[in-house]
Amino acid sequence: MKTYRLHPHPAHPPLAVSSVESRLFGRDRNWLRLRWRIEGSGKLVVPPLAGKGRADDLWQTTCFEMFLKPPEGSSYSEFNLSPSERWNAYDFVARRAGMTERTMPRAPVCTMRPGSAFAIFDAAIPAAGLPREECAMALACVIEEVGGHRSYWALEHGGSAPDFHDPACFTARLGAPTDT
Repeated sequence: MKTYRLHPHPAHPPLAVSSVESRLFGRDRNWLRLRWRIEGSGKLVVPPLAGKGRADDLWQTTCFEMFLKPPEGSSYSEFNLSPSERWNAYDFVARRAGMTERTMPRAPVCTMRPGSAFAIFDAAIPAAGLPREECAMALACVIEEVGGHRSYWALEHGGSAPDFHDPACFTARLGAPTDT
């Protein structure tokens, strides 16, 4: 499948993390599978396991995100996935406007495998909770390192401050699901 290289926002460089890649493993009738690989993870802060469930403000520590925008209109969806197994999904009617919690048929499955040189975060999002059509996609993450230091990684950055909702971040495409 497709691998994407994320870039840190220049105003918030990482301490030890040297690169972040995100990979789409597949989208079928049941799941969308994603993986983020963090190189230089020796100072990575991984939130402790909290059990599956919705939570807000996951971006305040290490968190992985996906945004999907259907081809028509200004609405889009945001999916936040934490190594703690907490998650949330939101719909917006326009950029940062009209936020509501997105209905999901079940919780995403999130697994973090930290290591001294690199870490892997895998996520499986229920396909029934995703748009059925091809979408513009933004992949991103917040990486917290020791001392509360945060870097903000995205496919592209559009402004002087990190903002994953910026249309400049939506540079990838997520195809419609397959029937297999």
